Amino acid sequence: MRQPGPIIGIIANPASGRDLRRLTANAGLYSSTDKASAIQRLLAAFGATGIAKVLLPTDMTGIAAAVLKASTGPMAREQRWPALQMLDLSLTQTVADTRLAARQMVEQGVAMIAVLGGDGTHKAVAAEAGDTPLLTLSTGTNNAFPELREATSAGLAGGLLASGQIPAAIGLRRNKRLLVRVPQQQLCEWALVEVAVSPQRFVGARALSRSEDLAEVFACFAEPHAIGLSAICGLWCPVSRQAEQGAWVRLDASATQVLLAPLAPGLLQGCGVTASGPLQPGVAYPLSLRSGTLALDGEREIEFAEQDTPTITLDLHGPLSVDVEAVLAHAARHHLLVVPRDQRHTPATLR
Repeated sequence: MRQPGPIIGIIANPASGRDLRRLTANAGLYSSTDKASAIQRLLAAFGATGIAKVLLPTDMTGIAAAVLKASTGPMAREQRWPALQMLDLSLTQTVADTRLAARQMVEQGVAMIAVLGGDGTHKAVAAEAGDTPLLTLSTGTNNAFPELREATSAGLAGGLLASGQIPAAIGLRRNKRLLVRVPQQQLCEWALVEVAVSPQRFVGARALSRSEDLAEVFACFAEPHAIGLSAICGLWCPVSRQAEQGAWVRLDASATQVLLAPLAPGLLQGCGVTASGPLQPGVAYPLSLRSGTLALDGEREIEFAEQDTPTITLDLHGPLSVDVEAVLAHAARHHLLVVPRDQRHTPATLR
């Protein structure tokens, strides 16, 4: 009896790429139409690599409706898109929708979840996904965790991995994360990229984009080409995604050394750096401020006062994600996408 093919979930955050930084910087807009088109390119790639079914949650911006309409068209039939199953959620238009969709997908046994969004969206999905791998696509504002790539090539990599043609040891990457603990509040949260410490005492408008509002930045990884708060570490003391350590910097507007960093697309700020160093895994680092707020992956979420003792700890056991470059390099070396002349849409390895 033929076994059913693998199932992949797709979560596209309708709100990603549409936040306040569109007004405070020159960030671009990733529309619902753009996201629907990216999902259709994913479906074409998934169909070509043997994925049987895709789960997609409903939304209020027309993304799912556009994809559903396209799935009945001639292109979907020609490209052999996977069967599309809609997850009909009770929508709140908050991050709770993303987390609920991820939970339902894990419960239905998906082999992978493709995520279209920024750092916050990926963090929300990762919080529910456990060891279900994430295929990350950047459609947010400041995107450090999801790398910028075309949906078609990402879909080919995800489909090859989910269909069992690529060993997990080659195609999956274990990511780092930062654990944020405030014992007095019985609070433990985590970030995928960075935690910023601000002297502002209240959450207010969540996004941080002014250097004078920053006292410290702790980063899991920090790449020199990044945009966002991790760019400060990336341009001062870079550390790779693969390194078993992170980095931190301490900031002060009166510092003698000022680093020019892109805190948001089109927004360059001078950041006074007074100290920096590595983050060692498993070590709980205290903060330099006695009160203020903590921004996780770019947005303030936690307020702390004089009686609180927050700590930041680098953890090496974060979510799994697909290493698109490694998967496609392996596929190229082994000619996994070779097709016969008379069957152009499905690799010979899948027939």
